[in-house]
Amino acid sequence: MARSPRVRVTDRSRHRDRHGRGLRSSAAGPHLPFLRTRVDVFDDIVAATADYLRELWPDELDGVAVEVAALPPAAGEDEVRRWLVDPVARRIVLYRLPIERLTPVAESRRLPDPEWQHRSVVEGWVFRAVADLLGKDPWELAPDRWRDR
Repeated sequence: MARSPRVRVTDRSRHRDRHGRGLRSSAAGPHLPFLRTRVDVFDDIVAATADYLRELWPDELDGVAVEVAALPPAAGEDEVRRWLVDPVARRIVLYRLPIERLTPVAESRRLPDPEWQHRSVVEGWVFRAVADLLGKDPWELAPDRWRDR
């Protein structure tokens, strides 16, 4: 899945050039597909969810930048932030590590499809962040999303 051009990844480098030796080769080898890391999966889920919400709310989300960062800036708060919304700059920053590691997921080892569970957790936080920007309830953004057909 191609990453949306409107979802920007922040504070990490895509290229590695240690000590002038050039870029590292793929860990999978030249004849195998590239490995999908947790970071790539997270970025793809955020991009797909942001694109889905842009289709539903094109006027409200026009010009909104959705970014992904590893951690929030250090602050003296008791609670770790999962996202940052800047309504003036029309920008949303989602923090990957707090979302993935601090979200309580019950019975994760017993579920038949943990990838679907991970996707639904990440999508839920994207919905919360967008709802925070728009001043709406997350369930109002896509009321038919999880309805049984």
